[in-house]
Amino acid sequence: MDSTAIRLSGRQWWLLIVACLGVALVIAAMAALYTALPEIAADTGATQQQLTWIIDGYTLLLACLVLPCGALGDRYGRRLVLVLGLVVFSVASVLPLALDTPLWLIVARALAGVGAALVMPSTLSLLTANFPQSRRSAAIATWAGVAGVAAVIGFLGSGVLLEYFSWLSIFVAMAIISVVLAVAGCTVIDSAEDERPAMDPLGTVCSVAAVALLVIGLIEGPVRGWTDQVTLSALAGAVLAGLGFVFVELRVARPLLDVRLFAVRGFGAGSVAVGMQFLAAFGTFLLIMQFMQLFLGYSALKSAVALAPMIVPMVLLAMVAPYLAERFGLRLPTLIGVGMIGVALFGLSRLTADSGYTDLLWPLLVMSSGLGLSSPPATAAIIANTPPEKHGVASAVNDAAREVGAAIGIAVAGSVLAAGYTHKIAAVLPQLPEQARGPVEGSLAAAMEVAEQAGPQADPLVDAAQAAFMHGTGNASLALGVLTVVAAVALGVWAPGREALAGPGVPVSDAAGSAREGDRVAAVPAAGSAADGVPVSVSDAAGND
Repeated sequence: MDSTAIRLSGRQWWLLIVACLGVALVIAAMAALYTALPEIAADTGATQQQLTWIIDGYTLLLACLVLPCGALGDRYGRRLVLVLGLVVFSVASVLPLALDTPLWLIVARALAGVGAALVMPSTLSLLTANFPQSRRSAAIATWAGVAGVAAVIGFLGSGVLLEYFSWLSIFVAMAIISVVLAVAGCTVIDSAEDERPAMDPLGTVCSVAAVALLVIGLIEGPVRGWTDQVTLSALAGAVLAGLGFVFVELRVARPLLDVRLFAVRGFGAGSVAVGMQFLAAFGTFLLIMQFMQLFLGYSALKSAVALAPMIVPMVLLAMVAPYLAERFGLRLPTLIGVGMIGVALFGLSRLTADSGYTDLLWPLLVMSSGLGLSSPPATAAIIANTPPEKHGVASAVNDAAREVGAAIGIAVAGSVLAAGYTHKIAAVLPQLPEQARGPVEGSLAAAMEVAEQAGPQADPLVDAAQAAFMHGTGNASLALGVLTVVAAVALGVWAPGREALAGPGVPVSDAAGSAREGDRVAAVPAAGSAADGVPVSVSDAAGND
């Protein structure tokens, strides 16, 4: 049968729209406050470290909870979990309107992360459960493409709001959008597992603890020092919790995630690739949004518009990436795409206080090209190498990889930036009045506020603070670049190539054995490899059960 003969129903089209808008809201909310960081620092007195937590509080809870929330959708129904998440998200978005201190902003963002964790896996698993095999590839590619450009959409939307209103308007907009989507979510096709699989509370606790402690250790390490007791305790706890998670998942009857799936090359490599893409992207956004506003003098809207060119190569390459992966395998698009992201980060590490927009633009275009090339095949690989009855958890793994990567990227970038800034600015603090030292040490935005109040005689302070910020930014970009290039090389070795044919849906219990065959169970089939003779694209393999 010709796969093109299968047409989508109106309800399936509506589901695709709502699912894409849902994931767009989650990702855009991660990015929306980046444009407002200087204004938030000036209005609330938040330090550079607190600004990192305002951004990463959301991402951290999303990363910690997205996997168990995916399992909740499998058990109780993905539509219910989607709507519940949107309601929680809307409540959290209203909270800063009444409580806008740095601490309460962190709390509100963390609660919004809980809602986002309920929303994100539901969007993808609803698509994989309700779309036919022949149209699933296009649906997943559309979902991944929207997720890829949603951050830039978030920048643009928040930039427009900040042009006319205060930073609190961003929270108002997110609350309104989430309420509208919650109503729309009540109308989409539902799906759940008939057997209502049991939850895995011990595995959930271990997974949450591992991610949370890892991110806390990475945020505090560069500031407190890597030998500090808090840093060492957090990182050691993350390792122990991670080992505990593996131990539990290998022994429980109904694991939250059968960790043997990571031994399947397509699944494991796809998960790491997705994580590295978001690690690099969101760590970079934290740095460049402040650079454009504090050095180039851009408004929030102009900063967001300056990022808009990233959409073009990202969308164009995302459209052809599944065909490239089908032709060349997962390995080549992943190696080249993630490698391009690393090259872009090295370019960003060369920025100085005198750099202009063109110095910033070419690394951003290279990065967006790498993201467009490597993101859709990686997402498809995760789904394709998971049995159909576990697509809810597979969707959550894809989302967890994104959010854990983003949380780590923000943690690394933010903490290295804060440590570099604090170290450099310390030399001028003794020359300042006592009441000015705290704000100047806290962030560049606060230092600029102090300098503005002091008048022209504070020009040396401005120069010192800007030099300190660029020192931290360069170190952070270099750290992200090294991590990304190392990951690209590892993925070039690990990811399956074109010769790897996608087999049928892999039973969880057979995952380890399938991995021993290496390329046989991969995410990237050659054209015409399906049993019925119909050419199979990257993510169509998910339905070959």
